[in-house]
Amino acid sequence: MQIWPAIDLRGGKCVRLKQGDYQQETVFAEDPAAVARQFAEQGAQHLHIVDLEGAREGMPLNLPSVQEILATVGIECELGGGIRDEQSVRELLEFGLSRLVIGTSALTDPEWFREACRQYPQQLVLGIDARDGWAATDGWLNTSSVSAIDLAKQFASEPLAAIIYTDIATDGMMRGPNVEAMAQMQAAVDIPVIASGGVTRIDDVTRLADAGLAGCIIGRALYEGTLSLSEAIRAASDNVSEAY
Repeated sequence: MQIWPAIDLRGGKCVRLKQGDYQQETVFAEDPAAVARQFAEQGAQHLHIVDLEGAREGMPLNLPSVQEILATVGIECELGGGIRDEQSVRELLEFGLSRLVIGTSALTDPEWFREACRQYPQQLVLGIDARDGWAATDGWLNTSSVSAIDLAKQFASEPLAAIIYTDIATDGMMRGPNVEAMAQMQAAVDIPVIASGGVTRIDDVTRLADAGLAGCIIGRALYEGTLSLSEAIRAASDNVSEAY
């Protein structure tokens, strides 16, 4: 199982929100590139970057910080937040990002997203953020009438790199992930599902691995020290059952 440490950007800083609430922000670092370097030194092979302002405004707004991260680390980096047109997709991939996470536009303009998946095979990730099982959009500000699993099934035959499934209720709350919902999503599609939200301790990582998830994103727990990245990577390895 892959481990994706998260860097959430707002105002050029590394921050974390609780349940996606912009009023519940904690600034963890002034230099996101330095955080990325620390993750790489601890063994990270993947990095999940979110442009929080971009998600809310509908266009990437923290590109200088993203560029500094890419110049600092040589690992696989993905970016989500405000990517809603073909020009942004093309330019960001040319920018050096390995893959892009698209959520709102997949829901509001599914035909465009379908065509983008075919134009950029294995480079796009479907981001599904769910509140009580229903897909949320626009930086989690709005909740749709489409279920998360139905949204995933719409694109199950497209050449997606992965699906990132975020449970809003658990995100940033340090109370553990919604393993049942994550397992249900992975069982519903053949596409690799990356779990996001609530991963706090080593047991959370092992439970997600045992549930068959392809990966998980870890944010606040790494910054607050309840889980070390190196421990998470070890726990997610193929011999996890033997090691623990």
